[in-house]
Amino acid sequence: MLSVLDREHTVAPPGYSRWLIPPAALAVHLCIGQAYATSVYKTSLVKHFDTSLTSVGVVFSIAIVMLGLSAAIGGTWVERSGPRKAMFVSACFWATGFLVGALGIGTGQLWLLYLGYGVIGGIGLGIGYISPVSTLIKWFPDRPGLATGLAIMGFGGGALFASPLSRQLLSLYDSGYNPNDSKSLADGGALVALFLTLGLGYFVIMMFGVFNIRVPAEGWKPAGFDPSTVKQKALVTTSSVSAANAIKTPQFWCLWVVLLCNVTAGIGILEQASPMIQDFFRGGDGKSTVAVAAAAGFVGLLSIFNMAGRFVWSSTSDVIGRKPIYAVYLGVGIVAYFLLATVGHNSTAIFVLLAAVILSFYGGGFATIPAYLRDLFGTYQVGAIHGRLLTAWSVAGVAGPLIVNGFLDREGKPGTLTAEAYRPALFTMVGVLAIGFIANLLVRPVAAKFHEKSASSVEAAK
Repeated sequence: MLSVLDREHTVAPPGYSRWLIPPAALAVHLCIGQAYATSVYKTSLVKHFDTSLTSVGVVFSIAIVMLGLSAAIGGTWVERSGPRKAMFVSACFWATGFLVGALGIGTGQLWLLYLGYGVIGGIGLGIGYISPVSTLIKWFPDRPGLATGLAIMGFGGGALFASPLSRQLLSLYDSGYNPNDSKSLADGGALVALFLTLGLGYFVIMMFGVFNIRVPAEGWKPAGFDPSTVKQKALVTTSSVSAANAIKTPQFWCLWVVLLCNVTAGIGILEQASPMIQDFFRGGDGKSTVAVAAAAGFVGLLSIFNMAGRFVWSSTSDVIGRKPIYAVYLGVGIVAYFLLATVGHNSTAIFVLLAAVILSFYGGGFATIPAYLRDLFGTYQVGAIHGRLLTAWSVAGVAGPLIVNGFLDREGKPGTLTAEAYRPALFTMVGVLAIGFIANLLVRPVAAKFHEKSASSVEAAK
């Protein structure tokens, strides 16, 4: 029965619309994007396990580290097995992660939550994240930025659906929980029921993507598309580079640094967003002029810009090119961080605008990187190369919060900080983005010695 998952059974019939592929990819990315919504029940988990925020926060860090590692290790297998089998495996790991996590919550064993949502769920995250990427690029050789943006937009926007859904489910399972009160906490039984519901529900939704994903037939190309026009664009190759050869090139490591710097800077704000806006506008009496509810709305707004940036900026890269768009992400990001540190405390409107721009670049960087890799290394094993590059995300997922929290811990206790306390961290991010900007400038076309020798050898390798 599982043979239906094999690559040969996913080849699209003649006349199949390529516009059916992004929704299939989106079904997976919207589900695994729930990883950004863990803050909804984080404090409830702290109370349930009678532990610290740091101990519970480790679950998210483990999941992001496993995302990068599983994407890197499993990337070649994903390319060889095809998107349907990879998306099915992702759904199984993601759902199992929730079920094992529910067991950990129900038995009071925090290590089972680490194993379930962190390790097992993290593997589902990594495989699911990269599984549709190379397929989308092959369906949209004329607009790879648009195609990957449509899918990866779902990962950034997953929290927009998961956050309110989780609150409503918790209120359904625990009559004492108020979804409109940020200080209200759910009991252990409600948390178990939430994890069970999300695990089973996400599995069903991801199955929609699994059975609707297709790969294009050999030699297929969009109507009116001339492959020879691809070569006319700067940095774009019509040759093929294997994943094994890609990591030997300086271009790969330049892009690794670019992604690392862009994500480190963005995640620094994303992880601290709610307390940050309150601290920036804290008066001499120790009280913030920004209410808790307004801070929660700010976090939601950032999620919208994170999601929108993945689509808008990646689509823009199809017009102006991948290298110029990253110059915008990193160069304008430097200016935005500098202004946030120096004048961001003068006006909430200025603060929100600057943070929104930074988060749109954060999302855009994720969505554009697969197209950048396609330009440099071709479509042959772009999914596997993308998987290896995502190890930069794993490093950034640890580095970003460490930089920000490390400076803040030296400045004082949470609830007493002001804008002044954030300046050292924000200026550090300026330096981080400057490193990424230089790395992007160093990107050049890949040398011919790294190319696959012939088209026939590429086909034989498949």
